[in-house]
Amino acid sequence: MRSLIFNPFSGAAGDMILGCTLDLGADRQALKELIEASAPVSVDIREVVKKGIKAIDVKINVPEREHSRTYPELLDTIKEAKLPPRVEASALDIFLKMAEAESLIHRVDDLEKLHFHEVGQSDALVDVIGSSAAIHSLGCDSVYCTPINVGSGTIECAHGTLPVPAPATLEVLRKGKLYFRGGNEQKELLTPTGAAILSHFARPVETFPQGRVISTGYGAGDAELRGPNVLQGVISELYSGLVPDMIEVLETNADDVSGEVLGNLFEELLAMGARDVAIVPATMKKGRPAHIIKVIAKPEDTAKLARKIIIETGSLGVRVIPTRHRLMADRRIESLKFEIEGEIYETAVKIARDSEGVLLNISAEFEDCKVIAKTSGIPVKEVIKWAEEAARKLFS
Repeated sequence: MRSLIFNPFSGAAGDMILGCTLDLGADRQALKELIEASAPVSVDIREVVKKGIKAIDVKINVPEREHSRTYPELLDTIKEAKLPPRVEASALDIFLKMAEAESLIHRVDDLEKLHFHEVGQSDALVDVIGSSAAIHSLGCDSVYCTPINVGSGTIECAHGTLPVPAPATLEVLRKGKLYFRGGNEQKELLTPTGAAILSHFARPVETFPQGRVISTGYGAGDAELRGPNVLQGVISELYSGLVPDMIEVLETNADDVSGEVLGNLFEELLAMGARDVAIVPATMKKGRPAHIIKVIAKPEDTAKLARKIIIETGSLGVRVIPTRHRLMADRRIESLKFEIEGEIYETAVKIARDSEGVLLNISAEFEDCKVIAKTSGIPVKEVIKWAEEAARKLFS
């Protein structure tokens, strides 16, 4: 599986993403022509050196006097550009992410009335269009993003003095579930445009997925920092074809909790977002019977699940064990109609594939099969067998 991995150790902006993807092999002339046909700008692409690292610097030259656009005006401009369908869809979604963040922060209920300032300029517009076209042109199966250095301090903008990351940028990061960290530079290193582009294309990972590096690229930022102000991109051939996923395992011992309470806790943890729950019998000191409660969770859900465990069990602490390299299949649920002895039944089936679409496993939903077994009088194991055989013929 060929994957694009962004490593924003010095932040990210629209022009840095564009420069990075150009350095990774996107067609410079084709991108330049597409950008200049989309807005009244000209594009300069050149190689620069940032603290010893060679990078691509993209300069968008805009008219001296340019008005910022409203959200509807931006949408019209994108649609009028007659972009390739995938590029247009990406550009529209990226600006939707920024519009939703701005509307939430500034309490604007109607997006039709939303007025962009910095991100409504032509340079931001073509950064989005150009980056979308470049990323699609690289032909990668997946895109990932390691934790983003957002910088620190404050910035001056149309709304006054704001903290870093700016509220709208922080909202884009929240909805995109991207990992980020503060940095030593007293400067904004992640722009709203950069955050929205990465949020649209990339899945968050805490570390580089395991694989073989095919090529590297660097996009230059404008500011001169103590370190190299570049965005690193890597095209890698991942080993397994499985999807990397970040989880944490919560664990605690409970030696004075009834089975009824544990059963209720099991159900509530799953309802609150736990990926899986296991309650294992154990023997503690002095031979006391007990249970070990293990919960698999996404990092963003850990705190609320740990609190629930403590409240329900009386535990004084929950161990949190980070698991950095869980690999998982790409899973989806499909509805299946199949025939048994002349009768048509319907059940959900879980289908697992690797990142290249190769079928790994099919399993019928047990609760659906149990209902069919009761209705038909056929043993549930036979219903499962019939359903999975039918699913393999349909979805292989």
